[in-house]
Amino acid sequence: MNTTMPGTTPQPADQALVARVIAGEPAALEHLMRAHNRRLFRTARSILRDDAEAEDAVQDGYIQAYRALPGFRGESSLSTWLTRIVANQALARLRRHAAAASRTAPDGVAEDPPAPAAETPEAIAMRAQLRRLIESAVDHLPDGGRAVFMLRVVEGLDVAETARCLDMTESAVKTALSRARSHLRASIGREIGASVDEFFAFDGARCDRLVAAVHRRLGLALAPPG
Repeated sequence: MNTTMPGTTPQPADQALVARVIAGEPAALEHLMRAHNRRLFRTARSILRDDAEAEDAVQDGYIQAYRALPGFRGESSLSTWLTRIVANQALARLRRHAAAASRTAPDGVAEDPPAPAAETPEAIAMRAQLRRLIESAVDHLPDGGRAVFMLRVVEGLDVAETARCLDMTESAVKTALSRARSHLRASIGREIGASVDEFFAFDGARCDRLVAAVHRRLGLALAPPG
């Protein structure tokens, strides 16, 4: 895998963490995952529009990244590197599903992906309703707009890093975000605002499940809690 990305600077902290993971240091991989799980899940979900599929894509991305870590040289940030891997996994999964749907749907018309699972039951009724409204509106953004919106608005990345993560030009990122915001304004008016980070939750249980699943697939033991 080519990890060289011109125009970026090495990240010593990233390289140190990667070295700890490669050396098999207990808890190093878990530390890496917990630092990046939320962004990677949100990126995958913005592409796949399904919680379970997004989790699977993130797992597959971590497996690929773990095996490619010896080739990581820090030319990009570890977060950007991982995001690109997971985005590619999600896009590949989306293409496979589209191909399968086109083979089985009548007249070769691909079926829509399944609706996302219901959100957190503990939320109060009004907030849960608003959350579903916003998630549904984002799910119906054009394909490129969803991922750009998630990284720029929800995760707070700048234009340059979003472009690197999604392998887009900066001008394409700006255009996609502008169109996404226009679409959302038309869909839900003023109800989307500064609290957007509370939506598309990445709760502790899901984070724990991802960490455990990746360690299990790699045959690695989780470090005991300390």
